[in-house]
Formats: sequence, C-alpha cells, structure tokens
Amino acid sequence: MESAPETVTRFAPSPNGHLHLGHAYSAIFAHDLAKAADGQFLLRIEDIDGPRSRPEFADEFRRDLEWLGLEWEEVPAQSTRIESYREAADELFRQGMLYPCTCTRKEIEALGARRGPDGMVYPGTCKGRLLKHDQPAALRLDVDKALIHLGELVWTDEEAGSIVADPREFGDVVIVRKELPASYHLAATLDDAVDGVTLVTRGADLFAATHIHRILQELLKLPVPHWHHHKLLLDQEGKKLSKSRGSPSLADRREAGEDGLALAEQLRLQQMQSGI
Repeated sequence: MESAPETVTRFAPSPNGHLHLGHAYSAIFAHDLAKAADGQFLLRIEDIDGPRSRPEFADEFRRDLEWLGLEWEEVPAQSTRIESYREAADELFRQGMLYPCTCTRKEIEALGARRGPDGMVYPGTCKGRLLKHDQPAALRLDVDKALIHLGELVWTDEEAGSIVADPREFGDVVIVRKELPASYHLAATLDDAVDGVTLVTRGADLFAATHIHRILQELLKLPVPHWHHHKLLLDQEGKKLSKSRGSPSLADRREAGEDGLALAEQLRLQQMQSGI
C-alpha cells in the first residue's frame, strides 16, 4: 500500500516591507500544520518585485520568525529561479496558451472593464492582434482556450472541499509582466511544485487565485497539492492587515521587547477560536 505523502507547507513573504501580525498568523498556521504531521515547514523569499525587493527585509523576516519560536527550512529565493519561469512561459507560449498584450491599466480602465479578484478584468483587446517586434508586452493566459483544452479540473481545499476550477472571473490574467520575469500566479505555482509543497496554506483573500494556479499546474504537468485557505486576521476596523496600510510591524514589537512566544500563543488561540 502506497503511503501518504509527507506534509510540506511553506511561508513565502515578499521582502518589500515589514511583516505584521497577519503574516505571523499565516506563518504560524503553516508551521503548526506541518509540525503536527511530522512534516516540513519551508521559508521561501519571493524577491522578484524589482527594486521594491530589499534583502534587509528578508534578514528581518528570519529574525521575526525566530522570535515567534518557529523552526523552518529555507529554500532558494525566487531571484535564483528566473530561468525556470522563462522556460515555463516558453512552454505555455508553445502550447498557444499565452498572447502578448501592450495595454496599460489606464487603457483597460478606459474600456470600462469590470473589476475582478485580481484587478480590472481584461477584455481581450490584444488577443489576435499583431504587435511590433520591439513593443514591450506582458503575456496573458487565454483562459477560455485553456478551459476548452483541459476540460473540467478539480482542486481541493481543506475547508471548502472539492471545487471545479473556473478562472473566468479573472479574465485573461497576466502570466509574465512587462517589467518582471513572472507574475505571482506563475512564480508561486512553479515554486510550490519544485519545493515539494503538498499543502498550500494562505489567507482566504487568495482563494480565487487557486483557480488560475490549478489551470497552470495542468498545462505545465505539475503535481497538484491540497490547499487550506485560512480566515484573515482583521484590524479594529474590520479590514485586512497590510503593509500598505501601515499595520504595526513584528520588528517594532520585537525591538520593543515584546515576548514573541507569548504573541504566537495568542495567535494560536485566535486560530482555534475562529475554527480554522
């Protein structure tokens, strides 16, 4: 009888700002699930956000996780994997699943595009259009073509159960950005496969993105993990904690002498109370 695969989870922050309580909540969640199953908890630094990615933040993240009492194995950062993203994009292009797009966000908004989970839903303006060879262009996934080619696909969330992959609410999402080697969708999907992640844990705000990731896995013949989208930690106004909103950082708490182990236990209690 074939044994069940080892539970491998990961925490994958971007070094473009300080970690806050929401990050701690997510890291502890992934860490504890792996440790309870005698599995692995990985740290991956997602550092391909151009000049916004700063190595000093990655060093700070390691100190924050240690302060919280977490143990991890670090895998190579995204900046070491750029060639693998290019190869995957080339393969998708060969399959006819990607097409170049020169449209800017302002141009897409001007077309009256509706808003989806990942911003404005692209109306397909560049699909089938011939572009000049030297025009900078993003590469978009032809979602309808992919769905016709692949047929029905299913993915499994530990809370929501089996779900049919249907990424059409995103429209034709960007897979390779004009100025960066890959979008979040492509890079995270490839990295999770390479790192052997069997259980992808992340906030409920990324639930819908899994429809895209499941399509990419099938097109690129990647292993399919399970997912567990946990509830979000909210501030006093009921809004998601975020770097952009200036949520208090873990580094500030740590440097002020706060007890990281006690904070981690408080977050675990919140997780238990939320029923995730």
